[in-house]
Amino acid sequence: MREQEAGKRWKMREKTGWNKKFVVILAAMVTVIFCAACGNRTEADKHAETSGTDKDTETSGTDKDTKTSATDKDTGDADKTEIQVFIAASLQNVMAQLAEDYYKQHPNVKIAYHAESSGTLLTQIQEGYACDIFFSAAQKQMDQLEKDGLVVEGTRTDVVRNQVVVIAGKGSGTKVTGLSDLENAQSIALADGSVPVGRYTRQALVNLGKLKEADDAAAITTAEIQKTLGGTQVSEQGNVSKVLLAVVEGSCEVGTVYQTDLYGYEDELEILETVSYDLSGDVVYPAAQVVNEEADEAQSKAAAEFAAYLLSDEAKTVFEA
Repeated sequence: MREQEAGKRWKMREKTGWNKKFVVILAAMVTVIFCAACGNRTEADKHAETSGTDKDTETSGTDKDTKTSATDKDTGDADKTEIQVFIAASLQNVMAQLAEDYYKQHPNVKIAYHAESSGTLLTQIQEGYACDIFFSAAQKQMDQLEKDGLVVEGTRTDVVRNQVVVIAGKGSGTKVTGLSDLENAQSIALADGSVPVGRYTRQALVNLGKLKEADDAAAITTAEIQKTLGGTQVSEQGNVSKVLLAVVEGSCEVGTVYQTDLYGYEDELEILETVSYDLSGDVVYPAAQVVNEEADEAQSKAAAEFAAYLLSDEAKTVFEA
């Protein structure tokens, strides 16, 4: 009898030990899988996840876009009204400040802004992306949105003006002085025609007589520009921020961006030429409330109030700064 009981206890210990081993092995497998998942995050993902000086502002992004939201740790997101604001890439810095300032006055409103080229944003809205406010870097995209019946009537307004500039790295020793002698560069960073700054640059080159007339300057391809410039390498970029970084990082000798894009890069970049409106045309940024069928009454009201805030004296001070 004692031998049978001992045998049972042995088997129980053996079974229990196996179970413990199984738990340990399972935990190890979960750890390995978890670490592998972490390891598969791209460097772009790691780079895009940043935190500002204000803990109430959280920023996240992908290689395609940047989406930022102002949140409050003390007030749950469930208690907030979130509005989606689509902005031209060149507005990213100023919108960060505007959203932060607005949040201090309206802690119940969460501003989620999505920064990309105006052409890309237009396409996304047309495809059905939820958007409450569109803040474009050019009239063309807003005109199209209005034709599509996606602009809330009476809400479109011109908010700010900007100006195209030709830039180079400080101390680069470039022979380029501006658009008139771009062919002297070894490489040029240029936004594609669907990006407003790319279209403005093309129009300026047409008006200078360096490019042939076209019904729409935006349709002039990068290959055509490269050929006209005698084979100078032209690196096509998807938005103005990418043009800026190409010059900052030194992968391109010169590029065309907006004057305001140099904010924060004054020690690294210099302006070779400020392109006159006679060449580029007026660089005006319109904003409008967008028809969003997914928005409830509170969201639509919050969007209208933020759109009005963009025209306030307080916002004007931020834009000027």
